[in-house]
Amino acid sequence: MAFTAADIKTLRENTGAGMLECKKALTEANGNLAEAEKILKEKGLAAMEKRSDRATGEGRIVIKQEGNKVAMAEVTCETDFVANNEDFVKVAEKAAEITLKTGSNEITGEHKALIDGIAIKFRENMAIRRVAYVELADNVALGTYVHGDNKTGAIVTVEGSNADEVKTFAKDCCLHLAAFTPAYNKKEDVPESYINEQKEIFQAQMAGDEKMASKPENVKAGILQGKINKHLAEICFVDQTFVKDDKATVGKKLEEISKKVGAKLAFGKIILFVLGK
Repeated sequence: MAFTAADIKTLRENTGAGMLECKKALTEANGNLAEAEKILKEKGLAAMEKRSDRATGEGRIVIKQEGNKVAMAEVTCETDFVANNEDFVKVAEKAAEITLKTGSNEITGEHKALIDGIAIKFRENMAIRRVAYVELADNVALGTYVHGDNKTGAIVTVEGSNADEVKTFAKDCCLHLAAFTPAYNKKEDVPESYINEQKEIFQAQMAGDEKMASKPENVKAGILQGKINKHLAEICFVDQTFVKDDKATVGKKLEEISKKVGAKLAFGKIILFVLGK
């Protein structure tokens, strides 16, 4: 079956492949556009598979909201050139939209099909790395934030009131997460194995300090615990010094807002995406 210049143009528009690749595919498919598109897609996926071990340090994070539903998606690629490409941006936005539709924190086949669909054009290792979905109940305040470079995104909900002051606080908490990137939300979330590892590190440091050698064991134990408490306060969200008030922790600020609005507030969802981490 013969093919025309118009067929090549159509195939290029549908796939993003180069003119020569389109000609080869149409020749192989005997001029059948659908078959040629399939051939190009398979070649694109094969090219992606070969690059699957390449680092994906670029990409973008997108947040979408519809009514009381919020979704966040992280889509990764190899280069900032692709990350800023209009088609890639649309894919990232579509990934969040699919998450809104499915109402799930799982990456679905529809998500994966998005990446397959642009494989021919970009020829980079890329993936929808993770997604998050939140559905707001009544009396819950929502905060969302995506940093200007699109590499950090946060969602925070505060339960107990959706007053404007609480909404502002929730948004400020998102800014705090983006600025300080805490490893855990609260001390109770920190694995015991991690705490024990830190104790060993601090004990080794103290053992190398001559001034510590003469101190009683109970004093050493107190100093060790103090170091652990300080470290946990640095890596746990609610114990960090609040980004908008250096005289209060995030937890204390929550208590202050509770008193101001006359409601018992509590953190609900606390979600932080940092590209590649």
